[in-house]
Amino acid sequence: MPGLTTAQVNALSGTNVVIHPLVLLSVVDHASRVPLGKNRRVLGLLLGQDDGKTVNCANSFAIPFEEDERDPKTFFLDLDYVEEMWRMFRKVNAKERPVGFYHSGPRLRSSDLEITELFKRFCPRPVMVIVDVRAQGGRGDTGIPTDAYFPVEEIRDDGTATQRTFTHVPTSIEAEEAEEIGVEHLLRDVASTSGAPSSSLLTTQSLSTKVAAQLNAIEGLRTRLNEINDYLTSVRNNKLPVNHQIIYHLQEIMGLLPQLGGDLDIGKAFRVDSNDSSLVVYLSSMVRTVLALHDLIENRIVNAQQEIDDAKSPEERAADEAAAAAGVKAADVEKARKERKDEEEKSKANKK
Repeated sequence: MPGLTTAQVNALSGTNVVIHPLVLLSVVDHASRVPLGKNRRVLGLLLGQDDGKTVNCANSFAIPFEEDERDPKTFFLDLDYVEEMWRMFRKVNAKERPVGFYHSGPRLRSSDLEITELFKRFCPRPVMVIVDVRAQGGRGDTGIPTDAYFPVEEIRDDGTATQRTFTHVPTSIEAEEAEEIGVEHLLRDVASTSGAPSSSLLTTQSLSTKVAAQLNAIEGLRTRLNEINDYLTSVRNNKLPVNHQIIYHLQEIMGLLPQLGGDLDIGKAFRVDSNDSSLVVYLSSMVRTVLALHDLIENRIVNAQQEIDDAKSPEERAADEAAAAAGVKAADVEKARKERKDEEEKSKANKK
């Protein structure tokens, strides 16, 4: 983070902004209810907790907001409405306090710093979250549709006066158990209305859905690589200044990549690991198949025995029940009866 003091770097380096699905749904609903023009956007207040390291944005509500499309510095923001809404929200959940604001962007505006200063009336360190609500062509197509920023005082290298600016902090989307259930039901409804199978967005995904998800992930990776390439090209052509924090992260990413081309040992280790994983899958399939065949044979034996029992006469059934009551098998009783009959026939033949 060039141009920042050590205290600012320490305060923001480990900060993470957590966005809950309820906030994203509320922002999309807010944007869908307001007819947005080419340069218009919606704005609202974020509620949650800020413990210094994590800003948890769990709830939000819309705020009446207007701005001049020709002059972004001219805008209207109803802070009295914010005060009244927050007073009512406190009655429902006192733990949720203002932590910042959101707008639909999709980029930073020149008036964002002034709006941030206004929200310091409600929280000392307001976070600004840009939520890209575009259905197509936005950041949501290839990644998380949110960007979070904190206002900071940037120190210039030439010794001139400091300047207010924004610094980017990482964001993540997390959900509680109740929110996960709600999102699953919402996805099921979306799938049913779009003609897709109801299970395609749940755990029992079809093959085509899994392939589509893989393609989307690869497309997101390609987009990120193109952004890295554009940035490095601009730095090389002196169009952008060098950001040492970005270069450090890129070096760390490159250092984590395995060198499979020149190192034979690493390549062999990856192949062995892949073969071991495939062997486990193969053995699991074999065991599952053997168990299925065993269950099939057991089922056939049970059905055959049931057919034999159904074909028995009432006398034979009564004998089987008596043998079972005596604690012996009916087959043993029948065998003993035949042996006794054979002995009687032999004794009669000897007397003759």
